[in-house]
Amino acid sequence: MSFLDQFFVYYPEPWQDREWARETGLPLEDVWFQTSDGARLFGWYVEAAADRPVMLWCHGNAGNIINRLDNLRLLYQMGLSVFLFDYRGYGKSQTIRPTEKGFYNDAYAAYDYLTRIRKIRPERMVLFGRSLGASVAGELAAQRPASGLILESSFPSIEAVAKVHYGGFPAHWFLGAQFRLVDRLPHLSLPKLIIHGDKDDIIPVELGRQVYDVAKPPKEWFGIPGANHNDTYAVGGTAYFRRLAEFVRKALVAY
Repeated sequence: MSFLDQFFVYYPEPWQDREWARETGLPLEDVWFQTSDGARLFGWYVEAAADRPVMLWCHGNAGNIINRLDNLRLLYQMGLSVFLFDYRGYGKSQTIRPTEKGFYNDAYAAYDYLTRIRKIRPERMVLFGRSLGASVAGELAAQRPASGLILESSFPSIEAVAKVHYGGFPAHWFLGAQFRLVDRLPHLSLPKLIIHGDKDDIIPVELGRQVYDVAKPPKEWFGIPGANHNDTYAVGGTAYFRRLAEFVRKALVAY
């Protein structure tokens, strides 16, 4: 079944060798790290300042970290240090077939890199997951401590998404991936911010509301009028980044 996941769940893109730090003006620090099952992964660490909050970013199922550079720049400009990494099979990371378990192992390894190598304390760290990455960040929050969890364009499970896109046909029966964020959120006590565009045509906002409804308090909902699946930060603009900054500040104080 997991063979079909490569066509219906994961959409990695190959790496493009360019001078990304020079082109973007960002202090992109190349980071190589290894997972518990031996995969060698690549990411960028961008440090705003030594004492600033650190965001561990689990991106969505398509492209690679290059596709997140515009968003990364804006997060850095708001004063966040960010660790953005590619899963196995994505970008510069080792070419291994992506799997749900593999994604989780990749996120554990990224977290362990921050805490063990960079000595980032959990109370300074916020986990951020977008789309499929929201499920990965939710799993990470269930296994590792952090001050807060931000879930954007998220969905309860692969089953819920399949039912939306295939008219009720149980396409999920033929897939190995489940990504059941809905099973983790009722047990997570850390503060949560759940963000969704009301014009999302990939993950309808109703699925985002289901994620919010099952989440254990404390939790906040932030809907973005007119935003689709991948443009939340652009459409949300100043209000979006103000809400993120406010949530991060409160989460760090409450830890």
